[in-house]
Amino acid sequence: SVDSLLYAKFSANTYFGNHFFGAKVLFSIFSPLQVLLVFAKEDSQSNGFCWACEKANYRCSLAHTPESALECFSEKHHDLVIVDHRHSRHFDAEALCRPDREEASVMPLINAGFNRRYVENANMMACYNELLQLEHGEVRAQFKLRACNAIFTALEQSQDAIEITSEDQVIQYVNPAYEAIMGYQQGELLGKEIIEVPKSEKNKPDLLETINTCIRKGKEWQGIYYAKKKNGDNIQQNVKITPVIGQGGCFSSPDIQSSKHKDRRKGSLDVRSTTSRGSDGSSQRRHSSMARIHSMTIEAPITKVINIINAAQESSPMPVAEALDRVLEILRTTELYSPQLGTKDEDPHTNDLVGGLMTDGLRRLSGNEYILSTKQPHHLPSHLATPLSLNDIPPRIAQTMETEGSWDFDIFNLEAATMKRPLTYLGLKIFSKFGVCEFLNCPEATLRSWLQVIEANYHSSNSYHNSTHAADVLHATAYFLCKERVKQSLDPIDEVAALIAATVHDVDHPGRTNSFLCNAGSELAILYNDTAVLESHHAALAFQLTTRDDKCNIFKYIERNEYRTLRQAVIDMVLATEMTKHFEHVNKFVNSINKPLAALEENGESVKSILTSPENRILVKRMLIKCADISNPCRPLELCIEWAGRISEEYFAQTDEEKRQGLPVVMPVFDRHTCSIPKSQISFIDYFITDMFDAWDAFADLPNLMQHLDNNFKYWKGLDERKLHSLRPPPE
Repeated sequence: SVDSLLYAKFSANTYFGNHFFGAKVLFSIFSPLQVLLVFAKEDSQSNGFCWACEKANYRCSLAHTPESALECFSEKHHDLVIVDHRHSRHFDAEALCRPDREEASVMPLINAGFNRRYVENANMMACYNELLQLEHGEVRAQFKLRACNAIFTALEQSQDAIEITSEDQVIQYVNPAYEAIMGYQQGELLGKEIIEVPKSEKNKPDLLETINTCIRKGKEWQGIYYAKKKNGDNIQQNVKITPVIGQGGCFSSPDIQSSKHKDRRKGSLDVRSTTSRGSDGSSQRRHSSMARIHSMTIEAPITKVINIINAAQESSPMPVAEALDRVLEILRTTELYSPQLGTKDEDPHTNDLVGGLMTDGLRRLSGNEYILSTKQPHHLPSHLATPLSLNDIPPRIAQTMETEGSWDFDIFNLEAATMKRPLTYLGLKIFSKFGVCEFLNCPEATLRSWLQVIEANYHSSNSYHNSTHAADVLHATAYFLCKERVKQSLDPIDEVAALIAATVHDVDHPGRTNSFLCNAGSELAILYNDTAVLESHHAALAFQLTTRDDKCNIFKYIERNEYRTLRQAVIDMVLATEMTKHFEHVNKFVNSINKPLAALEENGESVKSILTSPENRILVKRMLIKCADISNPCRPLELCIEWAGRISEEYFAQTDEEKRQGLPVVMPVFDRHTCSIPKSQISFIDYFITDMFDAWDAFADLPNLMQHLDNNFKYWKGLDERKLHSLRPPPE
C-alpha cells in the first residue's frame, strides 16, 4: 500500500503518500522560489499547484517525464520539487526519488531539510497554503541555518585576523589567521577577558575609551591600533571593530589586515566547541556533523517556529530583536493557550473560578493527606434487572420527551418524571433516533442494559455532576449533530462516538474538582499522575463497565478496527472536556476551521475539504462536546438559573470539605456564606463561554443559543448591579 512505503534510509527526502516534496536552500532569501512540478499529466491537481505558484509569485516549471524533470532541474536547480505519485503506470515516482539511483534521480541534487506528504486536494487555497507553509516553515529557515555554516567557514578561511568578544570583553573566538599573526593558540585566549592579554604601550592613553564610547553607541570604529604579539613584539594594525546589535546580530566581513568583531548579544554562544582546530581534521568532521544536524527533520512545530524567529533576529534592529526575545520567552512555555490573569484584587471571582477549573491543585506540605475511599462500580439495582424498551416507557415519561428535539427542552421535568433516572430514558430515544443499535449491530436489550449500568454509576447525591447533567449533555450533543454544517463534517462513526462520549463523559464523578483530588492525594490522582484525573477516570471506567459483561457490551458485535477507531474517538472527546485545554481547543478550532471557511466562502469556493479532513473532524468533535458540556448559560433563563444553583452548591460543598479536612481551599469565593452567584456566572460567561460559543455559532449557526446567552448575561448583570448575591431577586 502507499502508506507502507517508508524508506528510513532516505536522509534528505522520504516517500510518504500521493506526492513527494523535496527542497534545496541554495537560493537568495529575497528572490522568488522556483518550483518544479513533476506530473504525469495535467489535471486539476497540477493546475491547483500552478495557480498557487502564480498567486504566491513563485516561478513554476512543469515536467511530465522523469527525463524532462531531471533536465529541467539541472538547468534551474529549483528550490522546491513536487512529484506526483498517483499515476504510477506513467512513471515510477519512487525511482525518481530513490537516492541509490544517482543516474536517474533528483535526490542527489536536492539537499532537503524536511519531509512532506500532501494528500490529493486540488483546491487552490489548499495548495497555496501548503506552498507558503513549506517556504516560511522550512525552506527559508534552513537556508539561514546553512548560511550561518557558510559564514563560519568563511571566518575560518579568512586571511584577516578576526577576534570576537562578548559585551563584557570576554574573548569568544579567534580565527586561524589571528593565531598565525599574533602567535597565540585558541586555548590560550578563549574565555579570557581582553584586559588579561598584554597590550602595546604605543597606543594613545585615551584610545581604548574612544573605541568603547563608539561601540556603546552602536557605531563601527576603524583606525590604527598597536597590538602585542605573544613573543612581545609590537605590531601595527589597521583595525575595524564592528558591534553586533541584538541576538544573532549581523556581521561585517573584514577587508583589512587585522580586525576585531565585538559581539553585543545578551547571551553569546561559547564557540570553542565548534571552532577549535586540530591536525587530525576533527574541525572539518565537526562542521559536516553540524550541517547534518541542521538538516534533520525530527522537529516539533513549535521548535520550527522558534528557529525561524531566531533566524529573523540576525538581521533585526535592537528594538525588534528585544521584542522577539520576549516572544521566544512566551513560546518556550507550555501554557500557550491559557490567558494570564491579573492580580487577585482585580476580580477574585474570575481568578478563583478559572484557577479552580484550570489547575491540578496545590500540593500540601503536610503529610496528613485526605484519601478518597475507593468505590466499586455499581451494578444494576434489582428493580432494573429487566431492561426497558421504547415501547415500555410510561406515557407520562414519553410525553415529557416529546420536545427533546428542541433546544428549550426541559431536562428537569424529565428528571422528576423518571425519579432521577433521565439518562436511560432519554438515551433510549436519542440512540434510537440516530440508529446506534443498527450501526453497532447490537440488540436493543444490550443498549438498554448499557444505559442503565452507566446511569447507575453516576452519583445521584451530587447536586450537579449526576445523570441529569449527563442526559442534558446528551441532549445538547444530539441537537448539535442535527445542524447542517456539523452533518457535513462528521461520518456516522463520529456521530455514534459523540453520543457515547456525551453519555459517559462524567460517569462516577465524585462531585469534586481535579484540583481537590490532587490536593487530597486521592487514589485517582495518584493513578493518573495528577493529570486530567477525572476525565481519564470517566473514559477508562466507561470502557470497563461496557466490556466486563456481555449483557451490556455494546461493542461486542463490531469489527476490531472499527472498535479501535470508535474507542479512540470517545476517549479523545471525553478528555477534551478537561478545562485546562479549553483555550487550546477553541483557538485551534477558530484558526484551523472558522478562518479558512470564512476565506473560502468569501471567494465562493467549496468548503468540503476543510470540513472533512481527519484533523478537522477531530476539532469539530472536541468543540461539539465542549459546547454541549457547558451550555448551561445558553439555555432558557429558568434552566440556566437552576444549573447555576446546582453547580454553586457543589462548589460550596467542596469548600466546606476542604475547610474540614485542612486542605487548600481551591476557590475561596465559593463560600456559601459570602459568595455572589451572579458574579461567578458573569466571570464564567466572560472568560469561557462567550468566545467559544461565538466560534461555535459561526460554524453551526445557532442564533437561538446566542440570544439566550445575551439574555442570561443581562440577567446576572442586573442582579450584580443591585448588589444581590442570590440566584433570584427577592420577591416584590
